[in-house]
Amino acid sequence: MPRFLPIEERFKGRHFDREIVMLCVRWYLSYKLSYRDLVAIMGERGIGVAHTTILRWVQHYSPEFERRWNRYARSVGGSWRCDETYIKVKGRWLYLYRAVDKAGKTVDFYLSHNRDVAAARAFLRKAMRHQRTPTKITPDAYAASHPAVADRKRTGELPKRVRVRSSKYLNNTIEQDHRRVKHRLGPMLGLKSFRTAAVVISGIELAEKIKKGQFQIGKLGGPTATMPEIWRAAVAA
Repeated sequence: MPRFLPIEERFKGRHFDREIVMLCVRWYLSYKLSYRDLVAIMGERGIGVAHTTILRWVQHYSPEFERRWNRYARSVGGSWRCDETYIKVKGRWLYLYRAVDKAGKTVDFYLSHNRDVAAARAFLRKAMRHQRTPTKITPDAYAASHPAVADRKRTGELPKRVRVRSSKYLNNTIEQDHRRVKHRLGPMLGLKSFRTAAVVISGIELAEKIKKGQFQIGKLGGPTATMPEIWRAAVAA
């Protein structure tokens, strides 16, 4: 298990209390709010904060929160449904590769400039690095997906026993799940860079995994704990 600095050290020198920082980041990742929406919400509570400050908080703390939450992650199932969708970053369409298991639990994501065999390979490599080896993979119908899986088998990164299927019906799960992320991206009024997009999407995926019950909440206060209490426990050192 990775070692973390005490959470107090991560917030040392901040002008705002860490509870305010965590609340803004959590709400931004979890709900259909823009930075300016959060400025207005905080203003009604007597807290004056600039939208650029919240932007910096999201960029700085989202990866840290994700690493700390991952200590409590549950394993996903072995049957993966893979697909890619589109998002716009600085006026250009990029490709978002995603996978869920048969129960709809999020496996992983990968953001790419291109939609080709190399991108599909990179996505599979990333997913297998962070999750257990799948028993079945259902790629989308795009021509590059099947060669990417075959390549992973050829190199030994994916066992030959893994079944590969094509089924529009089975992939409805992942196509519907794309909406969770894309609905959240809508109010953001455009992502300005590849790195910003990757960090924000990673944070959104974290918030969605929490909603899907992909973490061991019992270790974070149990079913009676409030969401702020659960977040507080998850990010604590």
